[in-house]
Amino acid sequence: MELAEAGRKRAADSYRVAAEISAQRPVYGRSTGVGANRGVPVDDPGVHAVSLLRSHATAAGPVRSAERIRAMLVIRLNQLAAGGSGADPSVLDGLAAMIQADALPAVREHGGIGTGDLSALATTALALMGEGPTSTPLPSITGFSAHDALPFLSSNAATLADAALAFVDLEETIRAAVVVAALTFAAVDGNREAFSAAADRATPFAGARQVNTWLRALTATDLPPARIQDPLGLRVLPQSQGAALDSLRELSATIVRMVNAPSENPVLLSDEPVDAALAHHGGFHASYLQMALDSAVLGVAQTGQLVLGRLAALIEPSFTGLAPFLGDGFAGASGVMILEYVAASALAEVRAAATPAGLQSVTLSRGVEEDASFASLAARQALTATGNYRTLVACELLAAVRALRMQARTVPSGLRPVLELCEDLPRSTVDRDLTPDVDVAVALLPALATILGEAG
Repeated sequence: MELAEAGRKRAADSYRVAAEISAQRPVYGRSTGVGANRGVPVDDPGVHAVSLLRSHATAAGPVRSAERIRAMLVIRLNQLAAGGSGADPSVLDGLAAMIQADALPAVREHGGIGTGDLSALATTALALMGEGPTSTPLPSITGFSAHDALPFLSSNAATLADAALAFVDLEETIRAAVVVAALTFAAVDGNREAFSAAADRATPFAGARQVNTWLRALTATDLPPARIQDPLGLRVLPQSQGAALDSLRELSATIVRMVNAPSENPVLLSDEPVDAALAHHGGFHASYLQMALDSAVLGVAQTGQLVLGRLAALIEPSFTGLAPFLGDGFAGASGVMILEYVAASALAEVRAAATPAGLQSVTLSRGVEEDASFASLAARQALTATGNYRTLVACELLAAVRALRMQARTVPSGLRPVLELCEDLPRSTVDRDLTPDVDVAVALLPALATILGEAG
């Protein structure tokens, strides 16, 4: 990991402005305390800076995964390189070296409320100073002065990291779910009118039209449909999956903007006139991110009931012409019966994770901080939704592939590559523990998502 010279220059220019302005007027967190102490001048800004880091490193809960911590570090470095923090460029150099050495700080779960990931970043700062553990040795120690402590903390980098990781997984699985639904469509002889050009005009939204385009390509056939209208699990797939896609695209746009913005409070911009170079502001209040996350997870959750609806069609003889539950023909065979239960359990977790974090509020620091976005909670909920949503879609994949194999029919040409990717799914239909099959199906979803082409 290398810091681009342009980013280092922006940081250096901001640091110069910070030093100039701090010599002329009080600056929050540099010459004053923080929170309710914002009006209290500090006697020794350098000592106060280190004390601030030590106190704000307080956290609780399990240590986060290496993937989440790495993402947080990279995002924080990128934000500092945007040139608004006023931190010494040596801090950026130290952070870049930490990333390069994969010397990860022990960041715990709890401490952020969507107004800056204070505990996570203070823990990181102490690690850079040599006062906290890292997963591998640091190549060098970084000092923090009065100009560096609060600027380093003033970020939602950990929350943005979780949001970005959740977005990637959710978008991939939403795309895979369209492919899996197309398999179900083939197994029940669905009606393609629901995905027609006329349906595009009936639902004038980018996501729905994209899903229609994909489904038209996947399900193209000359065979007549089995019914005039399919159950909603297939018929409203473009509207449901499309809405989820649109909400995820909005989440992506929000993350990109925030990752690249100089959002520290106060912000110190070298390219503004001197009287406007510093601003105390509320950019740390991550309500845009919280609302985008809430919307995205709600969008994903509302597609889940349709997965259960398609599973119900696959186990019903009147839709497939096969034995109940896709059993092997023996009387009372359970077949894939339990997949409905597993899927419903996973969907319950997704729904719980979709409870809007924006409903939360809190008053802290002697009443002067009377709100919080709880974007950090929204991001963790999005991460919770990802694995459960994959399990849900994997259950449909198992049932759809089994049904098509049992029918031994020729599938539409657009689905032949899909079935080729699913060759690793076991072929036995005897009643048995399907847990390993679910695991294989989950592992197949990233490859199925690529059937639709490039994301975006």
